[in-house]
Amino acid sequence: MLTKFETKSNRVKGLSFHSKRPWILASLHSGVIQLWDYRMGTLIDRFDEHDGPVRGVHFHKSQPLFVSGGDDYKIKVWNYKLHRCLFTLLGHLDYIRTVQFHHEYPWIVSASDDQTIRIWNWQSRTCIAVLTGHNHYVMCALFHPKEDLVVSASLDQTVRVWDIGALKKKTVAPADDILRLGQLSQMNTDFFGGVDAVVKYVLEGHDRGVNWASFHPTLPLIVSGADDRQVKLWRMNDTKAWEVDTMRGHMNNVSCVLFHSRQDIIVSNSEDKSIRVWDATKRTGLQTFRREHDRFWILACHPEMNLMAAGHDSGMIVFKLERERPAFSVSGDSMYYVKDRFLRFYEFSTQKDTQVIPIRRPGSTSLNQGARTLSYSPTENAILICSDLDGGSYELYIIPKDSFGRGESVQEAKKGIGGSAVFVARNRFAVLDKSSNQVLVKNLKNEIVKKVAIPIIVDSIFYAGTGNLLCRAEDRVIIFDLQQRMILAELQISFVRYVVWSNDMESVALLSKHSIIIANKKLMNQCTLHETIRVKSGAWDDNGVFIYTTLTHIKYCLPNGDNGIIRTVDVPVYITKVSANTMYCLDRDGKNRAIVIDATEYVFKLSLLKKRYDHVMSMIRSSELCGQAMIAYLQQKGFPEVALHFVRDERTRFNLALESGNIQIAVASAKEIDEKDHWYRLGVEALRQGNAGIVEYAYQRTKNFERLSFLYLITGNMDKLSKMLKIAEVKDDVMGEFHNALYLGDIKERVKILENAGHLPLAYITASVHGLHDIAERLAAELGDDIPSLPKGRSPTLLIPPSPVLCGGDWPLLRVMRGVFEGGLDNVGRNAQEEDEEAADADWGEDLDVVDLENMPNGDISMALEEEAHEENDEGGWDLEDLELPPEMDTPKTAGNAHSSVFVAPTPGMPVSQIWIQKSSLAAEHAAAGNFDTAMRLLSRQLGIRNFTPLKQLFLDLQVGSHSYLPTFSSVPVILVAVERGWTESASPNVRSPPALVFKFYQLEEKLKAGYKATTSGKFMEALRLFLSILHTIPLIVVDSRREVDDVKELIIIVKEYVLGLQMELKRRELKDNPVRQQELAAYFTHCNLQPPHMRLALLNAMTVCYKNGNLMTAANFARRLLESNPTNENQAKTARQVLQAAERNTNDKVQLNYDFRNPFVVCGATYVPIYRGQKDVSCPYCSSRFVPSQEGQLCTVCDLAVVGSDASGLLCSPSQMR
Repeated sequence: MLTKFETKSNRVKGLSFHSKRPWILASLHSGVIQLWDYRMGTLIDRFDEHDGPVRGVHFHKSQPLFVSGGDDYKIKVWNYKLHRCLFTLLGHLDYIRTVQFHHEYPWIVSASDDQTIRIWNWQSRTCIAVLTGHNHYVMCALFHPKEDLVVSASLDQTVRVWDIGALKKKTVAPADDILRLGQLSQMNTDFFGGVDAVVKYVLEGHDRGVNWASFHPTLPLIVSGADDRQVKLWRMNDTKAWEVDTMRGHMNNVSCVLFHSRQDIIVSNSEDKSIRVWDATKRTGLQTFRREHDRFWILACHPEMNLMAAGHDSGMIVFKLERERPAFSVSGDSMYYVKDRFLRFYEFSTQKDTQVIPIRRPGSTSLNQGARTLSYSPTENAILICSDLDGGSYELYIIPKDSFGRGESVQEAKKGIGGSAVFVARNRFAVLDKSSNQVLVKNLKNEIVKKVAIPIIVDSIFYAGTGNLLCRAEDRVIIFDLQQRMILAELQISFVRYVVWSNDMESVALLSKHSIIIANKKLMNQCTLHETIRVKSGAWDDNGVFIYTTLTHIKYCLPNGDNGIIRTVDVPVYITKVSANTMYCLDRDGKNRAIVIDATEYVFKLSLLKKRYDHVMSMIRSSELCGQAMIAYLQQKGFPEVALHFVRDERTRFNLALESGNIQIAVASAKEIDEKDHWYRLGVEALRQGNAGIVEYAYQRTKNFERLSFLYLITGNMDKLSKMLKIAEVKDDVMGEFHNALYLGDIKERVKILENAGHLPLAYITASVHGLHDIAERLAAELGDDIPSLPKGRSPTLLIPPSPVLCGGDWPLLRVMRGVFEGGLDNVGRNAQEEDEEAADADWGEDLDVVDLENMPNGDISMALEEEAHEENDEGGWDLEDLELPPEMDTPKTAGNAHSSVFVAPTPGMPVSQIWIQKSSLAAEHAAAGNFDTAMRLLSRQLGIRNFTPLKQLFLDLQVGSHSYLPTFSSVPVILVAVERGWTESASPNVRSPPALVFKFYQLEEKLKAGYKATTSGKFMEALRLFLSILHTIPLIVVDSRREVDDVKELIIIVKEYVLGLQMELKRRELKDNPVRQQELAAYFTHCNLQPPHMRLALLNAMTVCYKNGNLMTAANFARRLLESNPTNENQAKTARQVLQAAERNTNDKVQLNYDFRNPFVVCGATYVPIYRGQKDVSCPYCSSRFVPSQEGQLCTVCDLAVVGSDASGLLCSPSQMR
């Protein structure tokens, strides 16, 4: 059983498939009717007007109706489009068991526990016949699919067949016959009872109540199932009906039994929790499907497809009994496939289909024994057919050359057992032996040539090139080389059903139930697609695009993972080959079909992806590519200028023009739309491009005077600014006047405006501060005693706007090469010349309302109008002469379709800091680029560093040190310039070098010398600070050669020893009251790897401490080591010899120390105890200091950076390490 869909719900008592749509109705014991889409697996609707269980439900064949009958004695007819019940048919007096629409007439048949069957006309909404005769509950009643018969089953142990021919005659009789027939039928009714439906046969044979009976779709057969656990087959003719056979096997009541609509089988289900499949001709059991806890109640068969459904105690299942995918193998221009127990040959170019040889099949004892896969060897003309027979087997056929066209010769196939079999070479095929997880390589004589064990458990094998197999495991696929017996590639993927290789074997598509993974031949995942509807098949086209089918669509997938729909399909098809615009496929009946597909969309997207812009150009010119999806795609992929040429809608054109920076098209679209918001957005974009003329035009169209004034200020257009002042005056806009006067630096005007507005104190202050004494005196006289006092001791500064750097005109635009889409695509579908002329002749002030008469005081109107007329006569007002348009507008056209030779600046390139980190794994270079996050991640991975506090300042120094900062104008931000390592004037500007770094190796060597000096002079704190500084800087050092890398690593070891030794010495000095611990720390210090002068000082120190505390034997050991080091200082040697002499007289130690100089050890960097050879320890991944195991996971106390015991890949400080 191949389960296609499953639901969990209350007990399902009724089921009905829709004849066309992928829908199924399920009526539940709870009174709810569910409408499911079994293809998508979704619940579409639920209907719950019945009170109590609904036992019967049925879809109408052509109308949007279904009927239901329940335990509330009601039959309801529903319209699923309107989502409601249309009407209720009342008449039955007990539970209704089944309901069914007639395939042709407006009738419904219903069976009820009131022992009657009723036939209803759903158009007139009346009962037209009552069939009485059963003397117990009628469990089911069904119309015959073609004849005028009804079959019913009852708990009275009989099956009855009713003839409803008279009812049909009554329905189709002409009007004048109805009266005559009416009188006759009335007479008959009086004498014999109704004759509309009469019993034709009563089938007796069951020992218990019969639960179900149904007709065969075409043959005169009836099948019934009863509480006696038997399934009986009956045959009938015109006069009688008789029992043919009984099928036994169910262990409990048989609840439903049907003939399969497309196969010669009977399917029954039962309360014994099983579904059984029977051979209808041999009447033998073929297969049994069991559920653990759920009894089965109902079966339904799809009227047109190979689908069945079964309802049980906790839901329902939609299933197929047999796989319908035809087995085929494509080779070049031809294909071999299996159909109806024949091997057939199909040629794509001629579409010629030939029967080749018959394939012998044993008598079927169960289902799904057909060919599952087919593998073909073209050179040997050999075919391997695999099936599920005997748990998986194969048959090998050698096709004779002369058998084409006849297909009669029967040859004995070479057989074998194996999970799957495929050709791996010209005359070798591989068979998977699942029991031993081996691949058996065989020759064409079916003899084993080689056995190869596969390292992982696999359940299927596929071809993967000569000598290679693609093996499927539970959670992955591998490519296995049979010759070298090794895995070549591996990919994690859930259960793969089919594998499709491209023609050049460079790419492979791995098809699962709901996903497709495209990978290369090394199984590197290139893209993954997820589909909600099941994926059925796929093939590669000539362009390297993968074409695939789902249950409902033909779709495509580009190499980058973009996918789309090519067309829909009515029935599922299996793609065999895609050639140009034709897709060849097999349908479920094994028929070859050639479907013409439109490849324009995916070829266009592929050309964009592969940057074949010449193809894109030609496709745009020649084809009708359009639609919102294509525009959105081009926008998403960064080609708004291409999308612009598909669009006719002005709003979309405007948005795309702004996005692509095409200001001319944006202006044209804005004129068409003419909305304030669009002019504003145009102004913002034009300002960004520095196109002052268009900014001015946009502000004029929206009458945005404040922005216009500010624009004139920053472009230095004082003439127009003074005009703006006059306009503000005319419009009585005091604030606008004052702003314009402020922008112009016109003090007298400002005083006048303040005076007119009644702000006399402000006017007086402005006049007196700026030295306009006569005006100030006049205002003082007006103010009288209220003269404001000016602050003492303050020197006023003149408030005049600075002169702009660049006066008037547009910003210079960078001239760039025409892109492939420019020129060739400019103004597709528009007249470019007209548009340019329109722009040139435009009256750039035509819509500007200079005078707003409504808002002016009456007295000023005539004056303002006179002023305006005077201005216009003098200077042309807002006419074109005053507008400095880009010079390119006036240049002669060089080509009919060329729009303008000035282009928008190209998109900025990648910042240098980003180039630095692109291929670098050096933390220092990431820090220099300012990418601290990745620098920290690299250090964490390479050296196990977790504490970045000591490195914070170093990171900042690196970033600041690798950039230079150039000041420009006072109002312009500082320009950041990347400083590169090893830059020369002769270097190519296109080649970027790595960043210049402030930390150099030689600086560390100098620090090391300073540390040595401080140690010698006993400045231990200073020395420790210097050595730690070296340890903290080394992770951010970059050197050139491998030899220098070794020097850096050696420096870490040297410095680490000093840091540990100095930390112990400083700790010793703190412990004044613990002489034992003092001696131990002094002793351990002598085991650090120090320079000879420092080692001698450490030995002298330890010797002195031990001698003073009476540990003469230990002191003698230090004295001996001191003399062995050949001290240059005679005093040191003399002291050592004296200690030795004293120790010879007294060879005892006063106290026992945790120190054994004979046993080699290292000192723990945290606890300062010896770790003797052979004892467990953990180390710091950066400085390699050793620690006792309890310190694992703690911060290293020596370097203060890394976590003890963490995993790290090692120091990376040179580009030479990455090569």
